[in-house]
Amino acid sequence: MPPVLYIVVPCYNEEAVLPITAPQFLAELEELADKGKISDQSRVLFVNDGSRDKTWDIICALCSADGHYLGVSQSRNRGHQNAVLCGLMEARERCDITISIDCDGQDDLSAMEAMVDAYASGCEIVYGVRSRRDTDSFFKRSTAQGFYKLLRFLGAEVVYNHADYRLISARALAELARFEEVNLFLRGMVPLVGFKSTSVYYERHERLAGESHYPLRKMLALAFDGITSLSVKPLRIITVLGLLISLVSFIGVIWAVVTQLTGRAAVGWASMTSIICFIGGIQMISLGIIGEYIGKIYLETKHRPRYIVSERTWADKEN
Repeated sequence: MPPVLYIVVPCYNEEAVLPITAPQFLAELEELADKGKISDQSRVLFVNDGSRDKTWDIICALCSADGHYLGVSQSRNRGHQNAVLCGLMEARERCDITISIDCDGQDDLSAMEAMVDAYASGCEIVYGVRSRRDTDSFFKRSTAQGFYKLLRFLGAEVVYNHADYRLISARALAELARFEEVNLFLRGMVPLVGFKSTSVYYERHERLAGESHYPLRKMLALAFDGITSLSVKPLRIITVLGLLISLVSFIGVIWAVVTQLTGRAAVGWASMTSIICFIGGIQMISLGIIGEYIGKIYLETKHRPRYIVSERTWADKEN
């Protein structure tokens, strides 16, 4: 029997692009169903992440016009990762497989068929991986690739050039639901689930309409979440750095004492200022990194919900 597929689409202020991409998602769903690769009960599930424009109104209109569309709305904006998780958790009891994809139309929809085929061959997780980054600026391309390399250096399990375009089976989602951390970095959490996995390569296109909702500030925030959520190696680096600086400082103390005893000491502020600034800078950076981890611990101990659903388009039908 063909599997039931739910395409999970997080949306935040996407009124410009949603009317363009929604029919494309539905067309891909119907094509896969016509080929007998997925069930006719498959759906497109939109997740409204507290949008301030008419995104939710558009989603409701789509759901009223065609039963293949479903929508949930979060009570407030919680961020892209929480929106994706919300959609996955809402879908996992209703389907056999999910494919998460952004709303902007940049990810190649034809890769979905390859993902479904990989699932049919026994893979529980299939990662959509960009084959190249020609559409990115030099700055974005170099920083993104550097970020993946940094995560690997820090010991995190991530798939190179993979974002959040992926297939996950209901079985894998059930295990992902057991991960209870508040600070989400799904592209690092999903590999921790395990199970048989593979990658599908595709080319990423230009955004079809609207503006990107991932400026440099949000990209940096996601990077910090990824590093602090997946690795404690920065803390170990601080320890090693502290030991090295202590060693250099100890040698400096011996040098200062010997210079004083031999009567060659000279009064000056340049060397002293340089040392103080250097040590002070290292201390502030170290305290900042430690503070990031303490902040994460503080948020985790509160056990706050990662998302709150305020509306579901199918609620009235089920009642």
